[in-house]
Amino acid sequence: MDSQRRGLLAAFGASALLTLFPNASRAAGDDADTRFLLVLLRGGLDGLHLLPPYADPVYAALRGAGAVADPIRIDAMFGLHPAMQQTAAMYRDKQLLPIVAIAPPYRARSHFDAQDCLENGTARPNGARDGWLGRCVQALPSEAGFAVAAVMPLALRGSERTSNWWPPLPKGVDPLLLQQLQPLYAADARLSETFEQSTRAAALAREGKGAFALPEAMRVAAERMSAAGGPRIGFVEDTGWDSHRNQAPQLARKLAELDRGLAAAREGFGSAWPRTVVAVVTEFGRTAAINGTGGTDHGTGGMALLCGGAVRGGRIGGDWPGLGPAQLNEGRDLRATSDLRSLFKGIAIEHLGLAEGVLEKRVFPDSRGISPLAGWRVG
Repeated sequence: MDSQRRGLLAAFGASALLTLFPNASRAAGDDADTRFLLVLLRGGLDGLHLLPPYADPVYAALRGAGAVADPIRIDAMFGLHPAMQQTAAMYRDKQLLPIVAIAPPYRARSHFDAQDCLENGTARPNGARDGWLGRCVQALPSEAGFAVAAVMPLALRGSERTSNWWPPLPKGVDPLLLQQLQPLYAADARLSETFEQSTRAAALAREGKGAFALPEAMRVAAERMSAAGGPRIGFVEDTGWDSHRNQAPQLARKLAELDRGLAAAREGFGSAWPRTVVAVVTEFGRTAAINGTGGTDHGTGGMALLCGGAVRGGRIGGDWPGLGPAQLNEGRDLRATSDLRSLFKGIAIEHLGLAEGVLEKRVFPDSRGISPLAGWRVG
C-alpha cells in the first residue's frame, strides 16, 4: 500500500471508507415507503473538479491553473467546488456521501458505450435491451418508475409500470429526432455545446420560467415521487458535462445548477426526504491533467454522490487510488477502484428491499462477483 493511500486511511479511519460486504441487507419490510432518484449527468463529469483532492500535491501539479483555487474543505483531503454551497451544507448535516474512483465496468472512453453500459446494468455496452432501473421496477410487486426526460431513457426500460414527462417542445420538434441527432453533434465539442444550448432553449418551462434546466427537473421528479401513491423510483438526466476546453467557467455554471438541483430535490421531497436516496452518477471521469485548451479529455475513474435523509453521510466513500504516475490508469486517468453496479446493488437491496438473489438473476445478470456496497445507509 502506497503512502498516499495509507495517509487517506489514517485521516479518515476505517469507517470512513465504504467497504463491500455481501449479504449486508436489511429486511425488505423496512423499505416499503422509501424513494430512490437516480440523476445521470451525461458527458463525463470531472470528479476531480467537483471534489478536488486539495491536500494532494500531485493534484495541483497536474491541474496547474486549472486546479480549483478555493474549494469548500470538507475533510483533510477533499473539498467541494465553491459552487456547491448547499451541497456542502448537506455534507455537514451528514446527508451527503461522495464516493470517489467509481465507474461502470466499461473502461474505454466512448460516451455512448459508457452510458449504455451504465444504464443497461451489464458489464458491456449493448449487454441488455432494457435497463437495470426498469428491471428493478418490474421486480417490485406493484411499484412504478418515473423519468423526467423527453424520451424514455434506457435505464428505465423493461417495465410497463414506467412513464416519462418533459415540458412540451415547440411545435414540429420531435424529441426522438433530437435523441438521434445528439450523437452526431457530440462528436464535435463546439457543435455539441451549441446543440445542447439549442435543445435546452427549446424546452421551455411553464409560463416564463425560462429554460427547463436540472433544478426544475429534479424538483418535478421529487414532487411527483413524494405525492400520495407516487412512484418510488425516479430518473433525471442532464447534458453538457463534456468539458474538453475552458472547463472552469463551464463547470462553475453546471455545478451551480447541480447544487440548486439537489436543494430543489430536498425541498420537493418534503416529508419523504428522511426516506429518500438521491444518487448522482456520470458515465466516466476525465483525464487527471489539464489539456492545452484548459479542459480535460475522456477518462475512466469518476465519482458519485449519494444524498438524502436516508444516507449516512458526512464522510468520504470509496477507495482513493492516488494521482501519482504509477497510480493512474494508463498513465492519464484516475483509476476506478469500485464498480457502479456495487453501489446500485447496495441501494436496491438496502433501500428498495429487493432480495440479492433477484438482483443476481433479473436485475444485474452475471454480477455475482460484484458485492453490494454496504455501510452507506442510516439505520
